[in-house]
Amino acid sequence: MKRPTKAIIPAAGFGTRFLPQTKAMPKEMLPLIDKPIIQYVVEELVEAGIEDIIIVGSATKRAIEDHFDMPKEDLLGNLRAGGEKKKPLIDLVEDLANIANFVYVRQKGPYGNATPLLSAAHLIGDEPFIYKWADDFFSPHANSTKQIIDIAEEYGGGVFACKRVESESEFGSYGFADGKELEAGLLKMSKIVEKPGSHEAAPSELASVSNYLLPSEILAYVEKGVKTHSDGEFTFQTFVQQMIDEGHSFYAKEIEGAIFYDTGNPLEYLKTTFDFGLKHPSYGEELRDYIEQKLR
Repeated sequence: MKRPTKAIIPAAGFGTRFLPQTKAMPKEMLPLIDKPIIQYVVEELVEAGIEDIIIVGSATKRAIEDHFDMPKEDLLGNLRAGGEKKKPLIDLVEDLANIANFVYVRQKGPYGNATPLLSAAHLIGDEPFIYKWADDFFSPHANSTKQIIDIAEEYGGGVFACKRVESESEFGSYGFADGKELEAGLLKMSKIVEKPGSHEAAPSELASVSNYLLPSEILAYVEKGVKTHSDGEFTFQTFVQQMIDEGHSFYAKEIEGAIFYDTGNPLEYLKTTFDFGLKHPSYGEELRDYIEQKLR
């Protein structure tokens, strides 16, 4: 298998659960301490060897482009005026602009998670690629992207990053992998059961979330499928099932040593912010003291 060097990040959503905050600011740019959410996603991809990052967005997402662009001269001038103590900040914002090669594409097509693939297909070629959400992710230190690439290099085929569910309510929120267990936390998939609703109806406890390594062949299925699509969501999982049925290999990998964070709704975003704050080397201890005082 070719090692993937490209990733697609879908970022065209409106973030309506965060209105009015997201009226002018993309939800992907909401901060976790001193970085926007999407930067954690990008840093994980780069650490895993991804060089080209395709962000599929809309006209309202210019803030994402600006964030990963070279810093403007007025900002640099302000930092230079701060003398030697501000120099690390100059390095930080300049390094951010050079972290990867960014391509920005406007999303066009029907509603659903296969449409970003359709919009970026012409940039992928014949190599496998990473498809990764920008509002949920695993603990950065665990690097889910590295873990699924390792599985693909060992077994070949596509790989879904998975979390093991922790509560009954989660069986109504995710798709669950079904298939043959190859080792602990790894299935060769036969299908994905979407939102089974209960543990009795679910084929396993491995919920598909956040991150996918997909073979380039899926793009032909997507491009063919859109020609006959009419109603309902246009989802890439439909084409994964078609590929499995036709003999392509896909695997479900439980991400090890990680916490799964979903920042797509206000409560989970708030929990994630507290978690990152408590772990922060500069602010964590003082934040913990503050919370303990409030809870007395």
